[in-house]
Order: sequence, then structure tokens, then C-alpha cells
Amino acid sequence: MPKIKTHKATAKRFRYTGTGKLVRTKGGKSHLRRKKAKRVKRMFAEMHEVTSRGDIRRVRRLAPYLKK
Repeated sequence: MPKIKTHKATAKRFRYTGTGKLVRTKGGKSHLRRKKAKRVKRMFAEMHEVTSRGDIRRVRRLAPYLKK
């Protein structure tokens, strides 16, 4: 049976914390930044927890070897 391949775009966008939560960064942080407010630009640095069970399941399927 062949190895399962990791979906590289998914592996770059998501990671697991030390406690096992799946987190992601917000999109749109590199394009047209001059127009955006300081508060919005600061929020791009934050990691946001993925809470939807369906999304977590999909990420796990796309990136099975993501560090847990």
C-alpha cells in the first residue's frame, strides 16, 4: 500500500499547540496592508483556534503527519 501524501498547503497553514489544539493564522495578511488599520494588522499575528469538528477532521485527513 502506498504512503499517504501530506497536502502541503494545509501543512503550512495549520499547526498543533503543546496542549493538542489545532490553530491557524488568518489569511490576507500580506496583500494591501497599507489600507488596513493598525488593530487589524496586529490581529494577523495572532493564532486562532480551529473549533469546528469537521474542519479538524479535514485537516487531519489532508495532513496526517502534522506534528501533534
